[in-house]
Amino acid sequence: MSPLQTLRRMGDIAGWPLLLASFLARLPISMSLIGLLTLVTSTTGSVAAAGAVTGAFALGEAVGGPVIARFADRHGQRVPVLVTALADAVLVVALVAAVLAGSPAPALAGLAAVAGACMPQIGPMARTRWVVLIRRGPYRGAERERSLAAAMSVEGVLDEAAFVLGPALVGVLTVALSPSASVLGGAVLIGVFGAVFALHPTSPPGTPAAGGAQGRIATPALLVLAVPMFCQGLFFGGMSTGVTAFAAASGHGDLSGLMYAVMGASSAAAGLLMASLPVGFALTARTRVAAGALFVLTLPLYLDHGAATLAAAVFVLGAAIGPHIVSLFGLIERAAPASRLSQSMALVLSSLILGQALGSTVSGALADALGHRGAFALATLGALASLTVTTAVMRTRWYDRREGASSTPTGPVISG
Repeated sequence: MSPLQTLRRMGDIAGWPLLLASFLARLPISMSLIGLLTLVTSTTGSVAAAGAVTGAFALGEAVGGPVIARFADRHGQRVPVLVTALADAVLVVALVAAVLAGSPAPALAGLAAVAGACMPQIGPMARTRWVVLIRRGPYRGAERERSLAAAMSVEGVLDEAAFVLGPALVGVLTVALSPSASVLGGAVLIGVFGAVFALHPTSPPGTPAAGGAQGRIATPALLVLAVPMFCQGLFFGGMSTGVTAFAAASGHGDLSGLMYAVMGASSAAAGLLMASLPVGFALTARTRVAAGALFVLTLPLYLDHGAATLAAAVFVLGAAIGPHIVSLFGLIERAAPASRLSQSMALVLSSLILGQALGSTVSGALADALGHRGAFALATLGALASLTVTTAVMRTRWYDRREGASSTPTGPVISG
């Protein structure tokens, strides 16, 4: 399928309103972190306080996301997503009020953690919807696999677009209005479009909890995927810091966002093209190839660059990101029990959030000590670690699926 055919297929399955609502509802995830960092820094004058608040928000999100997803798996998405979306909007407004009122940093961090914990993970929820719709639809055999690949590809593009446009929207609202307006804008989006997403007719019902191995997520097939996803987070942290450090050192600080957006554009295009690959090209093989490309394509970053040549290198590198993420989510769909699909996706996504938070912290110190190449080194290390794990640990047989078979992996179950 061409990228256009991929998009058309998703529109045919559930309609464009679902795509639009899920995209706008996930924008606040990227807006909140950047917006809070800007707001707290400008209000308190303390970067350390801002880092503590945004770190608490990210940690709360990583912990709360899988819990919300578990409720959605058991009881259906409508009520959990609706309640948490509205609660999160209120909590974010309260957090902004607390920042402007000069509340102490520990209180702000605590409130941020609660707000982060209530942020519904729209990406995993949306992926689960597509999987349910496709499994219950008329698609069989290779056609079903192509439809699932199309869903994972489009969702990867929406994630990429949200992480690129979210910070850009924060910048626009901050300049046009105020730092607090950017955070409040995210609250409005999650409250309104989170509710629209929750109430959409495609919201799947709950699935009874499966017993034994059929309901467990502590399997090698699923747990191993958290490692390359965590490495992808390290990669993002290193790249964003490295690009920012390079732009600042070269006197083009205003270009850092544009350079990062260039990487997002090529990543999104490559992610859409994943639905065009032959069904016989195994997902595990795709993941290994993408991880290898992610590693190799970071090496040109260490050459002497001007702004234009670094942007070109980053653009080429982006072509490996989309396939890496899309393939990992495709493997999650294969490995997760049908009754815990949203939770499985949210758990693995949480590892990316934690990896990105850690990557941003560590790469900042590396950039201070070694310049932009020090931050890029963390991106290279993350890609190399992903390649090592996907090649040496991951087993293709864990993700085999026969027509009519359960989505539960064939690998052994870890007890305990």
